[in-house]
Amino acid sequence: MTLAREDVLAALNTLSDPVSGTPLVEAGLVKALTVEDGAVRFVLEVSGNHAAAYGALKDEVEAKIGALDGVKKLSVVMTAHSAPSAPPDLKLNRPAEPAGPEKIPGVDRIIAVASGKGGVGKSTVASNLACALAAEGRRVGLLDADVYGPSQPRMLGVSGRPASPDGKTILPMRNYGVTMMSLGLMTNDDQAVVWRGPMLMGALQQMLTQVQWGALDVLIVDLPPGTGDVQMTLAQKSQLNGAIIVSTPQDVALLDARKGIDMFNQLGTPILGMIENMSTHICSNCGHEEHTFGHGGVAAEAEKLGVPLLAEIPLHLDIRLAADGGAPIVVSKPDSAQAAGFRSVAQQLIAQGHA
Repeated sequence: MTLAREDVLAALNTLSDPVSGTPLVEAGLVKALTVEDGAVRFVLEVSGNHAAAYGALKDEVEAKIGALDGVKKLSVVMTAHSAPSAPPDLKLNRPAEPAGPEKIPGVDRIIAVASGKGGVGKSTVASNLACALAAEGRRVGLLDADVYGPSQPRMLGVSGRPASPDGKTILPMRNYGVTMMSLGLMTNDDQAVVWRGPMLMGALQQMLTQVQWGALDVLIVDLPPGTGDVQMTLAQKSQLNGAIIVSTPQDVALLDARKGIDMFNQLGTPILGMIENMSTHICSNCGHEEHTFGHGGVAAEAEKLGVPLLAEIPLHLDIRLAADGGAPIVVSKPDSAQAAGFRSVAQQLIAQGHA
């Protein structure tokens, strides 16, 4: 018998919310349910205002679902949220100060690759930079922290599920000399990650601290676009050595890039440099060069901030094809002009002691 998602939902609905008496699924307590090859994973999101009443619920749920035919592996996470009837007194309910940034065992340096907005090629830069550093002899890890749009498995040609021999430590994947971990390895290609901030932060901390990274000279972290929970968690929970900002030269992209830079400044994270992606396009037929998104905007911004302009990466079909094909351009065509910019960034970071 093949276990289906509907079987799990039906079993869960035979149990009731101990507070309202409503079946669990109807009460909206079951979140992010996935059923694949006998592995069942979901979150129980309960009210923190009735913590005592929910004390035994997780055990009941695990016993009920674990007894279903076809269940080979079960992961149930219980989270709590509060819904106060009046606005909280921020002075009285101020959360405890988080523990200071911690060093990841075996990892010498952590560099974030960030952008203010999506679609500027940040993940392409991160994968090529990781492979370029590995080609220079560095021990490199790549953490795909873009939880809503994880693309590194595709770009690095990695598939399959990471193993966990003891149920606590996760074994990362590896290709092209790069040790890689991504939430995309845990979900289906077309499956959306519908998570609130606390779940995102928990997932990031797990990928930082529970993945067996081994001995690394540098861990590249591919961040989601914007200035949200993931960026703040990374800067506050880990010893982040610096950030690289990726932007296209157009004004709209630069507006958002400035916000990202300001966020890292507020978090005390050094800006190691900026990369202008899709800087120029050269027609493959006639050789005419045109600046589709404008030109020089990132260089001017870097000069204004007093940080290096690390590279101007062209807008080229080969870079896109290489990323979609699972072999970044620095791997598939390492001696090409399109790969030169990424190799230059890697060499600069090594020369400056950042990688």
